[in-house]
Amino acid sequence: MSNVHELNYLKENIQQLKEEGVYRELPILEGPNESEIILNGKKVINLSSNNYLGFANHPRLKKAAVDAVESHGVGAGAVRTIIGNMDIHENLEKRLAEFKREEAVMVFQSGFNCNAGAIQAITQKGDLIISDELNHASIIDGCRLSRADKTVYKHSDMEDLERILRERRDDYNNVLIITDGVFSMDGDIAPLPEIVELAEKYNAMTYVDDAHGSGVLGESGRGTVDHFGLHGRVDFTIGTLSKAIGVIGGYVAGKKTMKQWLSHRGRPLLFSTYLPPAAVAPITEAVNMLMETTEYTDKLWDNAKYFKEKLSTLGFDLGKSETPITPVIIGDEAETMEFSKKLLDNGVFVSGIIFPTVPKGTGRVRCMVTAGHTKEQLDKAVEIFQKVGKEMNVLK
Repeated sequence: MSNVHELNYLKENIQQLKEEGVYRELPILEGPNESEIILNGKKVINLSSNNYLGFANHPRLKKAAVDAVESHGVGAGAVRTIIGNMDIHENLEKRLAEFKREEAVMVFQSGFNCNAGAIQAITQKGDLIISDELNHASIIDGCRLSRADKTVYKHSDMEDLERILRERRDDYNNVLIITDGVFSMDGDIAPLPEIVELAEKYNAMTYVDDAHGSGVLGESGRGTVDHFGLHGRVDFTIGTLSKAIGVIGGYVAGKKTMKQWLSHRGRPLLFSTYLPPAAVAPITEAVNMLMETTEYTDKLWDNAKYFKEKLSTLGFDLGKSETPITPVIIGDEAETMEFSKKLLDNGVFVSGIIFPTVPKGTGRVRCMVTAGHTKEQLDKAVEIFQKVGKEMNVLK
């Protein structure tokens, strides 16, 4: 028999990862994703989850999920455009539009699906996409699926963005400027007011992927557009329902026209079964909770400021973070993974992030502070960071 089935070329690639010190086994979480977790059989402080508001195991969301299974079953049973569209899906979109202060919302099965589905649906041959160089992988993939021309501007560099608009705007029918709202690896916020000004000046549309701004920035987590007061001036806002909201899914917020078009051309909606009731109901409950009070986002920001101040005082390099995303920049790839491993040995789980997710030589452990952390947990984590930092000569 031929040895083609051995997949030797993949084995060689895996061996190379091992030699570079960047091969990893998946950690196994036992029980819910909380601020303190049982990981591979050991209790540790969790600083790696996107569960910003502590909603992933919240009693109100769990009850909503159980009730929805009783009333609507476990699956939608079809793609949305055939018979997978339930009353609870419609209610969720109405509630989200109200929350986001937008005309309409179209919910997708994931945030990744939003970018894979929306970008290629709203652009075509003869259009130009201008994308920030640090945009999320799902935006890059979404752009690849589009038949529009693509170009990249330097990260948050408004002079470079304007240069591209000035030189190339007249050659295209439509131009779409795409940016993350909050950049997931550094925690910095896009200069959205300036982007919108340039878009309006050059008659271009704006598209903001607000995965890490949803439930974090703006009034009670309404996002980056709300944070800057730009309602009605950003054409497409992508939000996630899997991070701060704590469940699964994503959405595009904007005009009713956007929703009508995506229901005919958003390929994940046309060719993949829609969200199950057990996801839809707790998402709706989470949005209701954010519309009732700012306590969850207030606690998130209070914890984030507290933790960042303590790490900064110790002398760690936190880069240019402006949000609860707190990168501790180590640099070397193998050293970053070693730092992450030693933290885990001492009781803190923070995953190392290295090339190709971030540029070579900028490896970091990315701390995700949540509303669910207690000050005691954060204090203990800081102590462990200090101990490992000194052991590895990251702190002098």
